[in-house]
Amino acid sequence: MSIDQQKKFMREAIRLSMENVQSGNGGPFGTVIVKNGKIIATGVNEVTKSNDPTAHAEMIAIRNACEKLNSFQLDGCDIYCSCEPCPMCLGAIYWARPKSIYFANSKKDAAEINFDDNFIYQEIKLPIHERKLTITQLLRDEAQSVFLQWQESENKIEY
Repeated sequence: MSIDQQKKFMREAIRLSMENVQSGNGGPFGTVIVKNGKIIATGVNEVTKSNDPTAHAEMIAIRNACEKLNSFQLDGCDIYCSCEPCPMCLGAIYWARPKSIYFANSKKDAAEINFDDNFIYQEIKLPIHERKLTITQLLRDEAQSVFLQWQESENKIEY
């Protein structure tokens, strides 16, 4: 794909983010997912509109693209984000397995307007018992039976 095409798709992600700001529906974030040189899905930040903390532009776009492709993976897709993805979105992007990701604003740029995810990156590095959020493991032995059943199942679709 040419740099001009890449810029065209990024400009669309940026346009979506601006439209979202102007509408008052959510934060300044837009995402475009492209396959074979065509936009197959888009998303904008809908956190405040939907009262859903996971409704980031990337998450919405991934859900829309997977529905369109009838697949839980984005094989051969490129993702264009108006801003460098947060840890949640980056994790989802890795799980979706696209070919590549492009971003415009950096996470530093986002932090400067009070969208700072650095504390999450720092927390993830810490052992569970040192994190600010209380995290407690319960009933592991009981839960292991489910993992064993999954491991032995012939009806599973691996991903």
